[in-house]
Amino acid sequence: MSRSLPAPPLTPLIASLWLACAATIAHAEPMTDVQALAQKEQQPLLDTLRDLVGIESGSKDIDGLNQIAERVAGQLKQLGGTVEILHPTDIYRLDDTPETIGPAVHAVFKGTGSKKIMLIAHMDTVYLKGMLKDQPFRVDGDKAYGLGIADDKQGVALILHTVAMLQKLNFKDYGTLTVLTNGDEEISSPGWRSTITKFAADQDAVFSFEGGGTDGTLRLATSGIGSAYLTVQGKSSHAGARPEGGVNALYELSHQVLQMKDLSKPEQGLKLNWTVSKAGTNRNVIPADATAQADARALKVADFDELQKALQEKIKNRLLPDSRVELKFEVRRPPLEANDASRRVAAYGKTIYGEIGLSLKVDEKATGGGTDAAFAALKTSGAVVEGMGLSGFGAHSNDAEYVQINSIVPRLYLATRMIMDLSTGKLK
Repeated sequence: MSRSLPAPPLTPLIASLWLACAATIAHAEPMTDVQALAQKEQQPLLDTLRDLVGIESGSKDIDGLNQIAERVAGQLKQLGGTVEILHPTDIYRLDDTPETIGPAVHAVFKGTGSKKIMLIAHMDTVYLKGMLKDQPFRVDGDKAYGLGIADDKQGVALILHTVAMLQKLNFKDYGTLTVLTNGDEEISSPGWRSTITKFAADQDAVFSFEGGGTDGTLRLATSGIGSAYLTVQGKSSHAGARPEGGVNALYELSHQVLQMKDLSKPEQGLKLNWTVSKAGTNRNVIPADATAQADARALKVADFDELQKALQEKIKNRLLPDSRVELKFEVRRPPLEANDASRRVAAYGKTIYGEIGLSLKVDEKATGGGTDAAFAALKTSGAVVEGMGLSGFGAHSNDAEYVQINSIVPRLYLATRMIMDLSTGKLK
């Protein structure tokens, strides 16, 4: 009768490989309770989206912004947060900043752990009051359409229902979970940029819920946006009878623009392009005033600082000594720069998506315009991840803005797991 021999002991190397493999296999399994809850939360989220789209909230529509702020604040209070509707007191006035800025909703949920996590989105849209009738909420197949639905009402809804999922899971292992939704993102956040920076400064992670585009890409970097305004004052005189009596502001403006045309540094992502100019009132009058505007883009905050210094130095060189030249530079949005913490968190997001059989793209090369995530990143050493929102298309369009319904469950699962695993130390 044959006798089975005992299995040989595992060598340390084989044992460690086996444990690593087992851990990988275990980690590859989705947390079924979270996944199942995300599926149940899809329809309530769509209901919230319907309500939010039904409130017109253009950046200058203060009544609409107050209404949507009340709606968002009410839902956050029901979820157990300490909630307040804030009104701006520190406004960074840009060239196009309206007299009155819309509110922000700030909520804090206190947990039993130590990690600080912040979720941000914006309530305002680019649309004018009355346009909702042409783009109401509707579901057509796997798409939900509506005014401002992709930019950024889906982001607000996702935050609300991510918090709801955490409550239903009775998860409170975070230290604080902070929610901030502002009402002026589409006009470069003049009223809330400093608040976003202040609240984000001590966070371990900030997740921004702008849309993820058509393929759900997470973004770790965005371009900074700046504007330069050149103003020249000369002196008017009759262009035919006594041109020598004037100081031609158009000549001086042209000189200034031409000497500033080579300040771009494309190899490092710094761009300056003069795009708008105006001078004079009549053909036969030497122009006394002239203005020009430039668009600036940068990938690093320091590049904007250097550009401002270069511009101010350039205007000292005048063609007409009797002219007066002034230059104002606005940082409409700083660039968002990827850091190691952001890369680590985004890479973990890929693992979470893999659990449910999906791939997740992460882009750390700056593309497109800036977002509020850049303000969040200015003073924090923690992770800042943009594009946590739903997949969609057609932002800022009159009749084609939509989100993809099949991205709701994966995004709820991703956001909830990110918060849970960061809070419990699984995501380090």
